[in-house]
Amino acid sequence: MRKIVVYELLSLDGVAEEPSSFFADWDGAMEANLAAVIATQDAVVLGRRSYTEWAQYWPDSRIQPFAAFINGVAKHVATSTPLDLDWPHATAIDGDLVAFVRELKRQPGGDVGVHASISVAQALLAADVVDELRLVIAPRIAGRGRRLLDGLPPIRLEPIRSEMSPTGYLLADYRVVRQSTV
Repeated sequence: MRKIVVYELLSLDGVAEEPSSFFADWDGAMEANLAAVIATQDAVVLGRRSYTEWAQYWPDSRIQPFAAFINGVAKHVATSTPLDLDWPHATAIDGDLVAFVRELKRQPGGDVGVHASISVAQALLAADVVDELRLVIAPRIAGRGRRLLDGLPPIRLEPIRSEMSPTGYLLADYRVVRQSTV
């Protein structure tokens, strides 16, 4: 069974919105971390807002390894309207997001990434579909903005790995612990 992996850039106070406002440095450890995350993924799920922003930026980007990855990977977009920007390998999710991702998870293939899409990540976390959280936490307090973990039910996490990058960013990976149904 495939894993659903949420990869998010956060401020120390949990803000995920507009990470460019609190991510000033990008070092080799962070680049290696991202490369390891995307190396296992052969599909991503994006929200409509992330899709629209990214479809305008990434097709012409030379920022590697992410540009090659995101331009070539299957992109499933949670939206209720047709996709108005042409980006190869992108399709709108037909129907319920959670049901679609549960079915995608049962299909053969690599991990499925959720990148940058706060509402998609929250919906999948709340529905107990996510298997891992891969977080990069900036040594900055954003103060305002949408937070990744706001409004979620209690979720037990098990640390997989943590490391500090040379520029002070925390790279933290967690496994979602499923509640036993005994």
